[in-house]
Amino acid sequence: MDRIRNFCVISHVNHGKSTLADRFLELTNTVPKEKMMPQFLNAMDLERGKGITIKMHPVRMNYQGFILNLIDTPGHADFNYEVSRSLAAVEGAILLVDATQGIQAQTIYNLELAKKQNLVIIPAVNKIDFPQARTEETKLELAKLLNVGPEEIFEISAKLGTNVESLLKAVIEKIPAPKGDAAKPLRALVFDSKYDSYLGVIVYVRLMDGSVKTAEKIFLMQAEVSGEVKEVGYFKPELKKGEILTAGEIGYLATGIKEPGKVRVGETITIQNANVKNQNYESLEPLPGYKEPLPVVFASVFPENADDFESLKDALSKLKLNDSSFTYEMEQKESLGRGFSCGFLGSLHAEIVSERLRREFGLNLVISSPSVVFKIINQQGKEFSLFSAADWPNPSQIKEIKEPWAKVEVITPVQYMGKILEILEKLRGKSIETKYFSEIKMILIYEVPLKSLIAGFYDKLKEVSQGFASLSYEILDERKADLVKLEILVAGKKEEAFARIVYADELYQEGERMVKKLKDVLPSQMFSVPIQALIGGKIIARETISAKRRDVTATLSGGDYTRRRKLLEQQKKGKKELKEKGVVHIPPQVFLEMFKN
Repeated sequence: MDRIRNFCVISHVNHGKSTLADRFLELTNTVPKEKMMPQFLNAMDLERGKGITIKMHPVRMNYQGFILNLIDTPGHADFNYEVSRSLAAVEGAILLVDATQGIQAQTIYNLELAKKQNLVIIPAVNKIDFPQARTEETKLELAKLLNVGPEEIFEISAKLGTNVESLLKAVIEKIPAPKGDAAKPLRALVFDSKYDSYLGVIVYVRLMDGSVKTAEKIFLMQAEVSGEVKEVGYFKPELKKGEILTAGEIGYLATGIKEPGKVRVGETITIQNANVKNQNYESLEPLPGYKEPLPVVFASVFPENADDFESLKDALSKLKLNDSSFTYEMEQKESLGRGFSCGFLGSLHAEIVSERLRREFGLNLVISSPSVVFKIINQQGKEFSLFSAADWPNPSQIKEIKEPWAKVEVITPVQYMGKILEILEKLRGKSIETKYFSEIKMILIYEVPLKSLIAGFYDKLKEVSQGFASLSYEILDERKADLVKLEILVAGKKEEAFARIVYADELYQEGERMVKKLKDVLPSQMFSVPIQALIGGKIIARETISAKRRDVTATLSGGDYTRRRKLLEQQKKGKKELKEKGVVHIPPQVFLEMFKN
């Protein structure tokens, strides 16, 4: 174990974690040069398309006689749970800060997570080769944050490889070797997992004690489920079969378990003969595991084709293995059939999961607009939770409505403060504190309704600050709100997936905005399609999509006006009949566009 180092890279989104991982892979010859490509560890097409890390990615590297287990982590706030799981599997972390942007909100949040795990922190300032880099200022900011001298902070360019080897050597020198005892009974922490149709559930593990090899019987202590190891191995970064895993190492086990629901992240795995029930190993305690994340954004997901319900159910169970931070439970709606109510850590997280269901499992979905969980108190004083607009009760039954609030911290350069204050004021919240973070940066602390926060605030913040501002937030409590249900009619039919819960004083603006957006994204039909916003039976906004029109007189080479008129009248009559009988088919991409707000 003295020759093992387990570490991860943490930072704000787009500060260069994956590019730094590329240089490590090249430096250690883990990936041949001919196979190397930018952001190599970002294996999903979705990650490459969006240019962000969505999943943690472990890789084992060999360098100067040492085994280096690196976990590349996401930087976006919606994927904090990925970061927290990574931190529990390592002894140290490289804290990376972009020299062009300085310390951001997520930098501080991830640092606090690392401190709670008592990890050794190695600070580094990246992108020093950029013309707009403020290297010395950023080093001073970081030194103040960590209470260390500026000389302890590495200056690197992950893109060019400048000082990257020195940083890797510092990992060996400063991060301690893992602790554990290979002679003790096996205790392995599951920090991630995925499904394989042949090998069953493959778990990513950090071995705290003991060892494990192929064909051994294993026991999942919390779930009390048994399995047999089909394969053990490492991440190179693809799965590479090995002979044995021992204490201190990070690797994978193929459990042979074919039911995804039986394996959870945070599980402790031991050897079957070390099962407390069988061998009376009273001293063998499960590892602490992870605190379950609480979903804050909810959306209903239904298969476009009702026959795909079982496929959707199977896809969700397999996807949850790979992303344990979302929740789902079955629900049924009269207009949409059987589906699932899903909980997510943010609106981007919800968008990513829905897109993965489409790409990885080939499912066409109907997705409701994202919402938070509201508390409804009825006239009898009974309180219940409301997860979607489709379940909105009759207004006469509602005595009081409560919505969740969040504390938001925005870090911004001083020059953008005015514009950011403007959008913060529109969130219906209140200012708690404004203070200087450094000579050129401010921290704005607000309390706002969570509903306002998920409705595109992050994108607006990045837009007005040219990408330099950042935010982090935490859930506070529930407070009284004046809310109503807004419904949408498409060709006279209520579309429950488009229904939303909105503030009473924003009802008309939201109704107009939604019908205009639907008009833009919904494909035109052979007949005109009215789109209407409805509140309590009253139409408050309307747009009409014009019918597709074919020139039925184009084939006429001659003749008088009456022949043309006859053809046009026939066309008009046909479109009228179509409008009365026609059904509007809404493609899945329309739901996704409306989902993005």
